[in-house]
Amino acid sequence: MVRHPYPFAGGVLRNFIDGQFVEGPMRFANLNPATGAPLADVTAADRAMVDAAVAAARRALKGEWGGMSQAERCRLLVRVAEGIEARFDDFVAAEVADTGKPLAHARAVDIPRGAANFRSFAALAEARAMPSFQTRTADGRTAINYSIPKPLGVVAVVSPWNLPLLLMSWKVAPALACGNVVVAKPSEETPSTATLLAEVIRDAGVPPGVFNLVHGTGAGSTGEWLVSHPDIDAITFTGESSTGSAIMRSAAAGVKPISFELGGKNPALIFADCDFEAALAGTMRSVFSNCGQVCLCTERVYVERPIFDRFVAALAEKARGLDIGDPWTGAALGPVISAQQRDKVLSYYRIAREEGAHFHAGGGAPALEGGFFVEPTVMTGLPESARAVREEIFGPVCHVAPFDSEEQVIGYANDSAYGLAAAVWTRDVSRAHRVAGQIEAGIVWVNDWFLRDLRTPFGGVKLSGIGREGGEHSLNFYSEPTNICVSF
Repeated sequence: MVRHPYPFAGGVLRNFIDGQFVEGPMRFANLNPATGAPLADVTAADRAMVDAAVAAARRALKGEWGGMSQAERCRLLVRVAEGIEARFDDFVAAEVADTGKPLAHARAVDIPRGAANFRSFAALAEARAMPSFQTRTADGRTAINYSIPKPLGVVAVVSPWNLPLLLMSWKVAPALACGNVVVAKPSEETPSTATLLAEVIRDAGVPPGVFNLVHGTGAGSTGEWLVSHPDIDAITFTGESSTGSAIMRSAAAGVKPISFELGGKNPALIFADCDFEAALAGTMRSVFSNCGQVCLCTERVYVERPIFDRFVAALAEKARGLDIGDPWTGAALGPVISAQQRDKVLSYYRIAREEGAHFHAGGGAPALEGGFFVEPTVMTGLPESARAVREEIFGPVCHVAPFDSEEQVIGYANDSAYGLAAAVWTRDVSRAHRVAGQIEAGIVWVNDWFLRDLRTPFGGVKLSGIGREGGEHSLNFYSEPTNICVSF
């Protein structure tokens, strides 16, 4: 595969405010996690620039964008989708450079889904119908009740570094489809595809101020100034649970709508009657995809005792065989996102050793030049109370433990502060339905992982989030229904 050049090589990634790219007063380096080398400079927005972005969004809401018909807005969103597809290689190169994820993943998942989000939410919004009801009044007349959806207003979109374009577009597309305006802040670790998206939105003819982009960090900086801004009407965030808690406090004073997709410590429940090879392949994907840096990844694997030893041995063998390295050369596993994340994952490997873990694969860092790499790791032997079993690591690692009954493994799965996703592997259809229905999670897969109709609800319970995204569930969050009652 010929390497497509990084679109901003040696240049500057700027903020996008009121239809114009503008530089902030401070710069920071955007690093390639596969090499540790700088890709470009990024200019962070100061508080005044955040104010300007929110003000520009408010003007657009009251101006041209607010006056457009639903059909006109949706046509522009389709043009955004076409713009992403037209610059497909630029988006792929930017995503691989920023995240270090394998090229095949960016080409097959991240960028196609980014374009699909704009196209699918445009179609859903244009076809949306609100219910109406006819009733009789006390004096015998007729009354009709009908609802009209109204935009929330200025929406703050704060997106993470693990799936940068996919998750930003997952929020921006339905927000705009519902007539809102947006001020978006991507992760400081992955600013490139968001900047490309701003170029595409501008070139698609979306009016100035409808989409604004501010770069920077979180607490005490761009992110905090944005989510605490008094003229922000709603906040949507994907990221760490602790950050979600801080944003929630900011939103509380204004009683603002919030949508959070937060962390996870997801279980896989593997029964002895499963299709062994399918469960093994699925668990490899769910543990190690994107170097374990997907909120849906599995970190706790529970295997029924009759197949426990065989499954651990097979999983460890496959983990040891994973090719780690340059994401452009077909490596199965790239780096984690940053030196800080690498050090966090390695610290949990040390904690697990101190807690008594037995490592069947990995447990350290590979001998590779440059980059933020860690070894894919399979471990056993820890109690359910161990920190490495209870706390989210967000790396290529899992702990495998045996179980003896449905009741026991359901208890293990639910004994967590998180509740985002789970996977159940069994050939017994009755058991599949019985167990899946008892797991405390927003999504449960049976004999699969990461497969989902995008119209279905997505989100978590407990520390894993508030609200649901996907299809009508997204449209319901980004719009406020007004009921109109007419009697005659």
